[in-house]
Amino acid sequence: MELLNPQNDFLFKRIFGSEENRDVLLAFLNRTFTEAGKLPLSEIILLNPYTDKDAPRDKQSILDIRARTTEGEIINVEMQLFNKYNTEKRTLFYWSKQYSGQLQEGQPYNQLKRCVTINILNYAFLPNDLYHNVFHLREDNTGISLIDDIEVHFLELPKLDEQAVSIEKGGLVNWLLFLKGADQSKWGVLTMNEPVLKKAMDTLEFLSQDLEARRQYELRQKYLHDEASMIEGARKEGQAEMARKLLALGVEISVISEASGLSEEEVRVLRPLQ
Repeated sequence: MELLNPQNDFLFKRIFGSEENRDVLLAFLNRTFTEAGKLPLSEIILLNPYTDKDAPRDKQSILDIRARTTEGEIINVEMQLFNKYNTEKRTLFYWSKQYSGQLQEGQPYNQLKRCVTINILNYAFLPNDLYHNVFHLREDNTGISLIDDIEVHFLELPKLDEQAVSIEKGGLVNWLLFLKGADQSKWGVLTMNEPVLKKAMDTLEFLSQDLEARRQYELRQKYLHDEASMIEGARKEGQAEMARKLLALGVEISVISEASGLSEEEVRVLRPLQ
C-alpha cells in the first residue's frame, strides 16, 4: 500500500504527538536543539497529546504539538504543508499566545518561561540556502541578548540536499529527509545512527495501512489543498488589481510585470478594451 505523506499535519501529530511516541518527539527535538548548539533535553511532557478529538472534523483546527520541558519551558512544533503567507507574523502571533498564556491573573512576570517555536515548512521561506534557521531577540550592533525567552526555528524541507544524509553520525537532516518523503529504499541508511527514527517510520507504515487513518488523512489533505487554492486565488487577485491600477496610469507592461509578479502576458490580458 502506498505510504501516506508525513507532512500532512494530522498524520504528523499522530507520529510525533502521541503519548506512545513521546520518545520519537524527544529524539527529534534533541537533534534540532543540538544542531543549534543547545543542550539536549532529558524529558518532555506533552501538553496536547493526540487523541481521537484531533481527527480533522474541525477543519479550522491547528494540529500542532505542544510540550513542556522539566524546567517549564514551552515548545511548539507545527508542520506547514502549504505557504499561507505572512509566515513570520503568524509565527509571532502564535508564539505570543503561548508566552502570555502561561500567566494567570495576578501572577508576576517572572513566572514566564522561555517559549520555543519550531516551524517545519514544505516551502522555501527565507532568502538563504540554510535549511535550519534560528532566531532570537538580539541588539542590532552588539548582538547582546535582551532576553532568551523567544526562540524561533524554521526548518525548510525544499532546501535539503538528499546527498547530505549523515550516515556516520545521524542527525536532524536524517529526520527531515524522512519528513520530506525519502524513498523507503533509503530508510535503512537514515536510521543507521538514528534508531528512534525507525519507530517514526514504523508508525507511518502502520497508519498507511489503517483504513480509518487513511480516511481522516484524506479529509485533512482535501481541506489543506482547498485552503491553499483559496489563498493562491486571493494572492492572484491582489496582483491583478495592482496591475490594473498601474495600467490605468500608463506604466509600461514590463515594469508592471516586475512590480506585480505577473507575467507580461498576464498583464496584457488585463488591459481594458479600446
